[in-house]
Amino acid sequence: MSSGQEQGILGRLVGGMIRRSVRRRFRAVYWSGPVCELGDVRVPFDGSEPVIFAANHHGWHDGYLMFHLVTRLGTPALDWIAEFDAFPLFAKVGGMPFPVDDPLRRAMTVRRTIERMQGEGRSLVLFAEGTLHRPPELLAFGDALGFVARKVPGVRVVPVAILYDMSMHERPEAFLRMSLPVAPGPDVAEESRSSLVHSLEELRADVLARPESFEVLVQGTRDVNERWDMRRARP
Repeated sequence: MSSGQEQGILGRLVGGMIRRSVRRRFRAVYWSGPVCELGDVRVPFDGSEPVIFAANHHGWHDGYLMFHLVTRLGTPALDWIAEFDAFPLFAKVGGMPFPVDDPLRRAMTVRRTIERMQGEGRSLVLFAEGTLHRPPELLAFGDALGFVARKVPGVRVVPVAILYDMSMHERPEAFLRMSLPVAPGPDVAEESRSSLVHSLEELRADVLARPESFEVLVQGTRDVNERWDMRRARP
């Protein structure tokens, strides 16, 4: 693909699997478009330099949704996966091993990530809380975010809020929003977390108050009453 996210035939097969899964399990995935925003401030996303997409980790499908995001942005990205060994073909769409019980492999992945961000211009999808957990709380960000930010010259952190809603339709809907980039510094992890907390709050409010402001990132499977509406068969 033009984004470079899917590598070769195997990459396209894995990418196809991800797309089918999202289409089948969600009614739709929405986003605010290719902009970074916070409140009333909106700036176009600039993916000319590597960035760290720091997303909350409240859902099993988070990695799949971020795959769609970076693909739409045309920003090839790496992604640390704790369960990588269960399906190593994720390497063909940017996945890298990050097992919780093997600090040596995690260190190797961090080192290789920095090398690829510097040498290949790759970005990084990072679930900085370090573990999948139930919403709405946001856990403290680990040390990896600040470490990578210090080692990759010019990198900035783009917090990404992910919100799931299961109320209005048969299948859940998901909403994504990128916040304004955070410049690296001694407090980059805490500043990124604070930005993400604020972005999640705004995202929840906007989903309730103005859902029409979002664009469709992925069109999924419509409700059974939409797909099998027999009123369409009446003369």
